[in-house]
Amino acid sequence: MVLRVFRRDGDAATELAGAAVPLERDLQAYVERNMTTLLGVRFLDTEVRTGPLHGGRIDSLGLDEDGSPVIVEYKRTRDQNVINQALFYLAWLRDHHDAFEALVVRRLGQEALAEVDWSSPRIICIAADYSRYDVHAIGEMNRRIDLVRYRAFGEDLLALELVASVAGSAAGSGSGALVVARPTAEQRLAGAAQAVRALYDDLDGRLLDFGDVHSVQLKQYVAYRRGPNFASVKVQAQGLLVYLRLDPAAVDLEEGFTRDVRGIGHHGTGDLEVRITSPEVLERAAPLLRAAYEAVA
Repeated sequence: MVLRVFRRDGDAATELAGAAVPLERDLQAYVERNMTTLLGVRFLDTEVRTGPLHGGRIDSLGLDEDGSPVIVEYKRTRDQNVINQALFYLAWLRDHHDAFEALVVRRLGQEALAEVDWSSPRIICIAADYSRYDVHAIGEMNRRIDLVRYRAFGEDLLALELVASVAGSAAGSGSGALVVARPTAEQRLAGAAQAVRALYDDLDGRLLDFGDVHSVQLKQYVAYRRGPNFASVKVQAQGLLVYLRLDPAAVDLEEGFTRDVRGIGHHGTGDLEVRITSPEVLERAAPLLRAAYEAVA
């Protein structure tokens, strides 16, 4: 599918001609300056050298809103090597937790280190286009990969389109450090009562049915993304906690149902907490779910 952009001129529609950027470095520099806005990723560093063994340079490193380490690779034109190149660097990243975490502390501060979640490192490839073979290939790789297509329209418009996204599978930390074992989101769901599992299945179906939604199984919760996260779901013994990307000040809060969690530490992204304990409560929450989805359009 080709992204088409039109300028409205009264009742007339004029199509804008999209093109690749003149220089790959220009695209990279622009994305790095605006990485949080464009990708929902906090920028850490550029042109990161991987040493003599891997012998290369990672275009960009970042940390996303879920705490996942992110590699971003760019190609100004259509080039299947961008995926292979990113996978090559992912191997370096998995073997150099200490170097990445030192970078997080240097750029974001010591407190940000607690956010880093090595269960699902992420690759974002940004290129002018992809072949159908590229889209198929990432589904076979069992890695968390997003393929993003860009088009420039003149000097002041840039369009980003998520062509394909694969959640991959969670991996162990691999750090060798002794950690306290805590159940993952997947384990909590597997061990939940049948009523809670049925409630989750209903919620999951509703969120995915909005369209253009990707779910990612993370260590502590399941993220539902439309670009950035719009909902994060955590399974509990008596029901579900859902964190929505909505302003709590714009919602009539109800004790036991909705809560303002700005400034309150919690797993998942979103400032509005919604507690769902039954199908009836899920039905009440439906307008809030839709509002969060539409807020990230």
